[in-house]
Amino acid sequence: MSRTIRWIYYGKRQREVLGLGICSSAAIGVGLYQLKTRRTLLADGGTRNEAKAWNTKRTVVSHNESLAERSRKVSEQRKQTPIDASSPGTGATQPPPPQTKGHSTLDATGHHSNKSTSALQDVNDRYTTIWDSITVLDYRALRSKITDAMPSWIKYVPGYIDKLQDELSMAPWSLGWEIWEDAHDPEINPEIVWDAHVRISKDLCPDEQAFRRDRLKHTTKALARYLGVPESEVHPDDVPIIGVCGSGGGLRALVAGASSSLCAQESGLFDCVTYTAGVSGSCWLQTLYNSSIGERNYQRVIDHLKQRLGVHIAYPPTALALLSSAPTNKFLLSGILEKLRGVPDADFGMVDIYGLLLAARLLVPKEELRVSDADLKISNQRFSTRNGGAPLPIYTAVRHEVPDHIEKHQTPSQYAWPNTEQFDWFQWFEWTPHEFFCEELECGIPTWAVGRRWDAGQTAWRENGLALPELRVPLMMGVWGSAFCATLSHYYKEVRPILKAAGLDKFNSLLSGKDDDLVKTHPIDPAVIPNFALGLRIRLPETVPESIHEAKHLQLMDAGMSNNLPIYPLLRPGRDVDIILAFDASADVKTDNWVKVVDGYARQRSIRAWPMGAGWPSKSDEMEKTVQQLGDAQAATSGSMNDVLEGAQYLHEEAEDLGYCNIWVGTMQEREEQMDDSPSRRVKSKDDEWHLMSPDAGVTLIYFPFLKNDKVPGVDPMKSDFMSTWNFVYTPEEIDKVVNLARANFDEGKEQTRRTIRAVWERKRTLRLQKEEDAKKLRKMYRLRQFRADTETRDPLGGQ
Repeated sequence: MSRTIRWIYYGKRQREVLGLGICSSAAIGVGLYQLKTRRTLLADGGTRNEAKAWNTKRTVVSHNESLAERSRKVSEQRKQTPIDASSPGTGATQPPPPQTKGHSTLDATGHHSNKSTSALQDVNDRYTTIWDSITVLDYRALRSKITDAMPSWIKYVPGYIDKLQDELSMAPWSLGWEIWEDAHDPEINPEIVWDAHVRISKDLCPDEQAFRRDRLKHTTKALARYLGVPESEVHPDDVPIIGVCGSGGGLRALVAGASSSLCAQESGLFDCVTYTAGVSGSCWLQTLYNSSIGERNYQRVIDHLKQRLGVHIAYPPTALALLSSAPTNKFLLSGILEKLRGVPDADFGMVDIYGLLLAARLLVPKEELRVSDADLKISNQRFSTRNGGAPLPIYTAVRHEVPDHIEKHQTPSQYAWPNTEQFDWFQWFEWTPHEFFCEELECGIPTWAVGRRWDAGQTAWRENGLALPELRVPLMMGVWGSAFCATLSHYYKEVRPILKAAGLDKFNSLLSGKDDDLVKTHPIDPAVIPNFALGLRIRLPETVPESIHEAKHLQLMDAGMSNNLPIYPLLRPGRDVDIILAFDASADVKTDNWVKVVDGYARQRSIRAWPMGAGWPSKSDEMEKTVQQLGDAQAATSGSMNDVLEGAQYLHEEAEDLGYCNIWVGTMQEREEQMDDSPSRRVKSKDDEWHLMSPDAGVTLIYFPFLKNDKVPGVDPMKSDFMSTWNFVYTPEEIDKVVNLARANFDEGKEQTRRTIRAVWERKRTLRLQKEEDAKKLRKMYRLRQFRADTETRDPLGGQ
């Protein structure tokens, strides 16, 4: 994580929008708290048949007017219209249609039940202390008392909150009631009646394997076009498996990644890609690309961002307007209501509100009426990748494992633990349109089943015989980008330079001595989803930590806490990725050096193909090596000392030598587990490309760091304040600057990338032809031996 705290460097606009974010979050919290005092609906009990019969009713359409206004109009109409109690459908005392058991708060006479049925009772209790001082206010009266000194939009906030309170009341025919009805309708959410089980296996799921076969048909043709060779010359077995990974970095990564991907799309390279993987902002990019907004076109994504990023995600007037007006209110709030009603013991917090605000800005088009419910489920992206028509997106999050007692846990391997006293680590979880999977747990579930409860590997059906709908994208957008859920240790690392500059050395020393405790504490709780590994103790690997077997929910957060580049999922066995194309728009690409972090992962899992030693050489590491070498050479001759100095100069030059496009290739050769010397090769020029043709070559990494470029003057990702990870407002002009810089950087390495992919294709082609030739010789030798044996059998005396 980088630039977590930059308050001292914030300009006026950043401080204002942060304040607006706090205000907007408070407003939404007020709306949710209002549910505490309302009678709400339960959907527990009953049979599947009863649920199906109940769900045949038509869904109520949400209104723009408040529930109080609608009730008043209905009451006036009833006073003016005589009621014939004998007429069906008009009697005031006619009981409502049959409901699923426990679903309605109305009894048989249509009155409210006396039972406490507040859907969000548990959640609201957590915020009682905060909101009690707020909800006692008379918002209508407050509106008239707001002075002209306040922003003009302040006077409209009470009206929005009042309307939001009505719609979230869960009273009959309110928006909350309608959402909960839809959650029990198999025609709207068919997955609620689908059975699911936990798949325990290291292998790729069958759906992904089928996708790979279909995608190969497309990439074979695309590679021929990209390399400019006849399609007849490209054999499917020779086509490199290419994976594109986008870094985290908030809206900077989203915009820069969209531009880099657009350049790859325009050059024909993107059509050759099998996988895309994202962290944080790049996950948002994948969501938009595969949505009805992007329609698998990155130019459409960029145009959409220009229309939507000019307003802060937490600007109260626009956020509250979207949350209180149809159709965006139902579109955005459905996931929140389903989670709170269906999983009442799940924590609801800042990450959920953050995801809600992100979706309001990113998933809603400019017109704000053309929203598509299909965009709310990751599993629906199967239709984008159907028949291999597009790369398979991989979304990532991590779970922080901090054992209470290290001796209770068995280490997977001697490299599974970092070399620290805390022995904490991050477990990676991945979503595809087909499966939600954890490589460390060696198990996964269908993506459409994420959000329901589990027991011993099976769906834990609710009392009414239904499951919850799939967890909605707005909630997951908050999880993917929840970098603020970092540990106190991460926060301390960010503020340490400020403490030193302020002369607070004693305070700095005190905190540095508490790092063992800081690394275990998250000041903001991560979001949670039901734990699908619960009850599988005897079926999962022995190395699975005890907390997995005990926790009812998985706490997931931004994968950038572990590595800001999602390279790990692309190295998963079975995906067999030959080329990784990495677009790194991290805040500090040189300092963080996420590529080099992969070395430990490769050692732990004995991945020979990874180019060990790739990435930015750390200046501090190289300086330590140089100092050590100089110390060892003190007693040596002057000649050896000169050699050391020349070597130190070489290390310094290499540390500064990475450019816009950097290429490394690994090796399939065996190496010692703790080997520090890198067997990989860096391809700096055409003269080095022969490394790519080596028969024992491994994974090829093409790395594009987001650097300043003289062709785009005045734009520097390290110095331009609007490119901060925590800036949530981009003007169209600023978006153009980011897009142009990413395009200029891609153009610097476009032809080198093409040559690299051609070299990998030719290597695979040469190896295949060699294997075919060797197999042909073996068959010929076998037939010759068989002929001789048959001849000797028929004529053992040589013809006599």
